[in-house]
Amino acid sequence: MHALKVPLVDLRTQYLALKPEIMSAIEGVLDEMHLFLGPELQKFERSFAAYCECLYGVGTSSGTDALALALRACNIGPGDEVITVSNTFIATVEAIALVGATPVFVDIDPDTYLMQWQQLDQVYTSRTKALLPVHLYGHPAEMEPILDFARSHNLYVIEDASQAHGGTYQGRRVGSFGDIACFSLYYSKNLGAFGEAGVCTTSDPVLREKMCMIRDHGSRVRYCHELMGVNARLDEIQAALLQVKLPHLESWNAARQSHAAFYSEHLLDVVEAVPIVRSWASHVYCYYVVQVPERDQFRLALEKEGIGTNIHYPTPIHLQPACAAYGYTRGMLPVTEAVAERIVSLPMYPELTPEQLELVVAAVKKHIVGNVSAV
Repeated sequence: MHALKVPLVDLRTQYLALKPEIMSAIEGVLDEMHLFLGPELQKFERSFAAYCECLYGVGTSSGTDALALALRACNIGPGDEVITVSNTFIATVEAIALVGATPVFVDIDPDTYLMQWQQLDQVYTSRTKALLPVHLYGHPAEMEPILDFARSHNLYVIEDASQAHGGTYQGRRVGSFGDIACFSLYYSKNLGAFGEAGVCTTSDPVLREKMCMIRDHGSRVRYCHELMGVNARLDEIQAALLQVKLPHLESWNAARQSHAAFYSEHLLDVVEAVPIVRSWASHVYCYYVVQVPERDQFRLALEKEGIGTNIHYPTPIHLQPACAAYGYTRGMLPVTEAVAERIVSLPMYPELTPEQLELVVAAVKKHIVGNVSAV
């Protein structure tokens, strides 16, 4: 298959721009041979926490592990319920299942695709222990009413910020609102490792200490295990590479915002919906998601033009076979189910060129406007 003119994501271009620094960072770790829980991890944890306006960072082996560690640190387990959304990657819900708790879903706002906090009252029970809002696609969830609800019911708030590194709500960075926030640093994210990685942020020293213990086999001191933990450490090489990339995150996010503005300006009256940005938020466009009719044909047409696309996400979590035991059926989350039929992600990464952006816009217009005129 020929290489796409505009892939959905282009990691190689970013790597080549940073290659000398990256190779030097890897060599530095290998020269020392301190391969986990070392100085690079500590540096990255401090830097990322400061970036998120928090006191502490806790590096983890993946975003999924970050979520599971956060839930465990909040003593959430069997018999407990965690309210979240279904329009997300399955890791959000996997983590709840991993600790033995039960996910409870609310629907999403049809414009932003984010947690419909107005429904929290309808699903809250005496077993509810936490709210887990997702800052989806790069747009923060509406945290103030979510936090108010949590305070009034004595609930933990765990932010899933895996797609919103650097996004802001009311001028403050995501990751600084909940008791704990969890970030995937999967390679294609706004800040991505070279493989798998994650990080939690918190300003609570007790939660930080507990997460540090759980990720390292339940120990503070080697071979002394105070609780049953896991192996969920972020290794030194990944931490060193993330430390190279972190200073570029703001400029990369600015580039994403510029690309999104170009897309929205040219596609506003072409597709059914372009991303909405609320006045209280900044959007960092991990994904640029539009709605189109006849999505499969649309994707095929763009592929023929050399344009990569994806769907984030085609089947809502509550309708996945793995979640059948939770008892949700089609029709229970109507907004989530409706948008899942029409959403599609267009190419989005900082290194997109003006020519590539124009190719994407031209291909979208050719398919949609061409189809309309054909009818």
